[in-house]
Amino acid sequence: MAKTILIVDDSAAIREALLITLQDAGYEVLVGCDGQDALRQLTGQKINLIISDVIMPNMDGIDFLKSVKRMPSYKFTPVIMLTTESAEALKMEGQNAGARAWVCKPFTPPKLLNAVQRFCLP
Repeated sequence: MAKTILIVDDSAAIREALLITLQDAGYEVLVGCDGQDALRQLTGQKINLIISDVIMPNMDGIDFLKSVKRMPSYKFTPVIMLTTESAEALKMEGQNAGARAWVCKPFTPPKLLNAVQRFCLP
C-alpha cells in the first residue's frame, strides 16, 4: 500500500509540481491550498508525511503546523516545510513548532524526494 503525503501550498504551479513528483515516485497525495484547507483534509485517515509552504493566505504554514501537532491523530506525523523563506529565526520557529526538515524553493525532484524518503518510503 502506498504511503500518503499531504501537500499544502497556495501556488497552483507548486502544488502541481509536487503532485507529479510524488505520484511518479509511488506516493498517494492529498492537496490543500492553504493551512485552513489542509486542516479540512485531516479527517483521521493515515497521513505518513506533510509537506507545507510557510507563507500562505488564510493560515500560514507555522500556524498550520501548530494546529496539526495539537491533533492526536497527527501529532507524530513528520512535517517538511517547503518554502522560499530561509531566515534562521523562521526556521527555528518552524522547528520549535514541530517541523522535521526545511527545504528551500525552488526545489529539484531528486532533492525533494531525498528529503521525503528520510521520513517515508513509497
